[in-house]
Amino acid sequence: MNFSNSNAVAYNDKVVRQFSIMAIVWGVVGMLVGVIIAAQLTWPELNFGISFLSYGRLRPLHTNAVIFAFGGCALFATAYYVVQRTCQVRLFSDRLAAFTFWGWQLVILAAAISLPLGYTQGKEYAELEWPIDILITLVWVSFAVVFFGTLGTRKVRHIYVANWFYGAFIIAVALLHVVNSAAMPAGLMKSYSAYAGVQDAMIQWWYGHNAVGFFLTAGFLGMMYYFIPKQAERPVYSYRLSIVHFWALIFTYMWAGPHHLHYTALPDWTQSLGMVFSLILLAPSWGGMINGVMTLSGAWHKLRDDPILRFLIVSLSFYGMSTFEGPMMSIKTVNALSHYTDWTIGHVHSGALGWVGLISMGSLYYLIPRLFGAKQMHSIRAIELHFWMATIGIVIYIAAMWISGVMQGLMWRAVNADGTLTYTFVESVKASFPFYVLRLLGGLLYFGGMLVMAWNVFKTAAGGRPVEILIPHVVAARPLPADPSATPAHA
Repeated sequence: MNFSNSNAVAYNDKVVRQFSIMAIVWGVVGMLVGVIIAAQLTWPELNFGISFLSYGRLRPLHTNAVIFAFGGCALFATAYYVVQRTCQVRLFSDRLAAFTFWGWQLVILAAAISLPLGYTQGKEYAELEWPIDILITLVWVSFAVVFFGTLGTRKVRHIYVANWFYGAFIIAVALLHVVNSAAMPAGLMKSYSAYAGVQDAMIQWWYGHNAVGFFLTAGFLGMMYYFIPKQAERPVYSYRLSIVHFWALIFTYMWAGPHHLHYTALPDWTQSLGMVFSLILLAPSWGGMINGVMTLSGAWHKLRDDPILRFLIVSLSFYGMSTFEGPMMSIKTVNALSHYTDWTIGHVHSGALGWVGLISMGSLYYLIPRLFGAKQMHSIRAIELHFWMATIGIVIYIAAMWISGVMQGLMWRAVNADGTLTYTFVESVKASFPFYVLRLLGGLLYFGGMLVMAWNVFKTAAGGRPVEILIPHVVAARPLPADPSATPAHA
């Protein structure tokens, strides 16, 4: 680095650029696989009789690609960007940060090879076999060292709330991964869970629901608390509410997992406990959603002209809707209708496509020009087009799944006067067909929007020139009131 001031230090944005670009790449790949399996569910012969193209092989590839490859890279990129800016220091270790990037890409590549070949532990969101699990652990510990090391060397006394959420997400995911992945190896790519029977199911859904709660919620709330204030150029609506939101959310989420196991061999009291905590979870979830949306107070007019802000705010709308729907579906009587139906698929994708997808896209649209020395994205019209393609695609997708799911639940429980089933299972599958076509249409629109984003990002990166941003000189232990995203609690 050649600086006029030999003492000047720049942020490490190289690793942020790498993760940001790979988030786009893996987003395209993961969503393409999603479209393929949606087509297979509509026309099963599209697997062409090839085992590694079958739905059972591609479905876990899709979930791992969109959650851990696309979502994971977006989380790494934004966490590294945010922690440097809010702490006013360079990342704790450039070498460890580089290891997290290359290590994570190796994890993704290993998943992309092993899952279609049929190597799996058969655990939802934790399918990868034990050698890959060990690599995930090494990368995650390195991520924690870099993140918390950067916090520990900060020049600003105040720890901005986005870092609270990122920190909780890192710690919780480490705990979840290590406990749920405990297994006895029985070969290079074969293992047996350390748990058995209903205990294995309980630990799996403690992990599964909290993967949603911490990987897909807490981490992305870290994005929300930084990028919405920055893009809106407004301070967070209520800093006090953000702290209440944090503590209430991370305490409550840990106990909600059993609601995935209603009407199973899990003890009834455990199922009820999961239901109660799921209902309590509605309050902190909506508190965070309201805090993000109300940050636009006095700046609502910006939504007319700023498509990036639209991505960020509409994502919160889907977050609010999904976190209302989830607790409702955890109620046992509702769950009796919804469980095993497409309603669950609609719920998952309203959160995944609407909340996780849109907040990630909005945050990346904010980051890319700054990372590549451009004034703005190559095409603002393309961002507008992407927004409408994604939003319309989500609505078509989730509406189709809601209708199909409720219909399936009602058909399965319908009985004749003599107690026999009114409909066969095959009849419910046949009735679902038009909605599967609609799901494919919605998925194609969403995937098409991702292709538009990839083109826009490529043109922006190609036309820009990455620059090293010097860390501004600050007096130690002083807050940064000039930064709307770093408004201290007492400001």
